[in-house]
Amino acid sequence: MRRVKRESDEDANILRMPKLRDILKPRPRILFVGINPSVRSEQVGHHFASPGNPFWRLLYAAHLVPEALTSEDDRRLVEFDLALTSFCSRATRSAAELSAAEMIAGRELLARRIRRVQPRVVAFVGVSIYRRFFGVAQGEGAGPKEEQIFGARVFVLPNPSGLNASYPGFKDKLIWFERLREFAEME
Repeated sequence: MRRVKRESDEDANILRMPKLRDILKPRPRILFVGINPSVRSEQVGHHFASPGNPFWRLLYAAHLVPEALTSEDDRRLVEFDLALTSFCSRATRSAAELSAAEMIAGRELLARRIRRVQPRVVAFVGVSIYRRFFGVAQGEGAGPKEEQIFGARVFVLPNPSGLNASYPGFKDKLIWFERLREFAEME
């Protein structure tokens, strides 16, 4: 008897999960743009929810928010004039699982979202997202960029994941979150 290949239970559950909602407000000080939700974030319904991801600790340590937050507090970002969205909405174990078509569609949707929300600063959370948005094959890493998106200034943060070998430690990432704060304060 021939065995029919079936999706794993985990893959089937990923397909059934509701999309993680953006956290948006008109004219935020900073709009953070992640590549796409992790499976963990989608499961619990909160952004940057993987236990090893220091995104929330970095926001507080860099004084971008006045109090310590966790992923469960993600909806509170608007209280601090911040917003959060994703380049692509589909949750995956790895961003490498996203198709070229999803990336193209994600770029178009993100551009419309930025035009509608009108942030003062767009902070790409990961160099690869910045490169995909602007079609830059190689180049500089984290930091302020010359490009603007519908009047919003652009800053690139290192991906906060613990898997990021280019910025392996908390302090290596914190420097860039602090520079983002300084960049956002300049107007």
